[in-house]
Amino acid sequence: MFAGVAGVVVVLAVAAGTVTAIAMARAGAVDAEPDAAPSALSTEPPTPTATPTPLTPEEQLLAGTDDPAACVVSFTGDGVGDAPVLQTQGQLYAGLPIPARDGLVFAGWYASAGDAAALAISGRVNGSEPVACTDRRVTLYGAWVSPEQNAAENARIPILMYHQFTPKPEGESGWLRGNYAYIGDFDAHMNHIATGGFYLPTWDELSAFIDGRLFLPNHSVIVTDDDADQTWFDLAAPVVEKYKVLATSFMITAYRQDPPPNIYVLRRSHTHDMHQAGDNGDGRIVNWSIPEIVADMEASYSVLGVKEVMAYPFGHYNDTAKEALRQAGWEMARTIEPGYVTIGTDKLALPTVRINYGMGLDAVINLIG
Repeated sequence: MFAGVAGVVVVLAVAAGTVTAIAMARAGAVDAEPDAAPSALSTEPPTPTATPTPLTPEEQLLAGTDDPAACVVSFTGDGVGDAPVLQTQGQLYAGLPIPARDGLVFAGWYASAGDAAALAISGRVNGSEPVACTDRRVTLYGAWVSPEQNAAENARIPILMYHQFTPKPEGESGWLRGNYAYIGDFDAHMNHIATGGFYLPTWDELSAFIDGRLFLPNHSVIVTDDDADQTWFDLAAPVVEKYKVLATSFMITAYRQDPPPNIYVLRRSHTHDMHQAGDNGDGRIVNWSIPEIVADMEASYSVLGVKEVMAYPFGHYNDTAKEALRQAGWEMARTIEPGYVTIGTDKLALPTVRINYGMGLDAVINLIG
């Protein structure tokens, strides 16, 4: 009954002649309370996920190492775009870049913008000194000069050549007497270099200087020792460390393979086993073939782990020796011929300033300033 009124119960009541229609709730819901109001939807916006701030190149380098002595070296200056590098606090700077820029010559890295502007030798930073950081970071400032300024400097770089050392002021006896520098003289030489405002170029800097790509001040000097004699380790190396003067020890690796005695000593090759007379009485390096020389130099490299520069045994060399060094990957070689390195010097025939017994401080000052 009451078809067409779906889902609704209609009750008719008669009271005092009046008909009242009462609409009840949905069928089967007699006496039910009205539906509760729907819950209100939240109007709060969702909390956004924070986007992490990208790490700077310096931060990325530090994040990628667990070495507590690691230090980020950054480079800045006009025309400088070199990426930061990791170095080790307390060790010598290694492999600092030498930027190139059209029409200019790089003039080195400096500890401050003011030092860079003044080309101050005292503020110039290179691989002759230890890395010193603040909060694991340090910034170096680049400088440039014109090719005309570079040429006008007319730098003449002396490579000092020492051999053996003696504690005797009167020197040693015998035919090698001249090779033995008195250690008191050597101490005076190193003190003069350390306190006299000299710049100590690294070998890669010397190479770039020869090419005309790097400015070196005329007040520069390189210290070397031939043979790595025991007196070098016992007497001279402590003096080098005392004055913090970068020095290169040319080692005959068939006879000595000692580790560096301190951080200021670079080990480079004096050949592996060519410091002997060959068939004609001259050194083996001018008697052997290119493959023989290459094999010897590779044996030396396997000990030292670096090529870069070598010293000819007895100072003997020829075109065959030079070609063998090129093929073996050596860029430079030091002779015993007297002279100074200048722009354009033959890299495989670097001259030297020989230091003999009896050469005191005045003699060295006359040679290097």
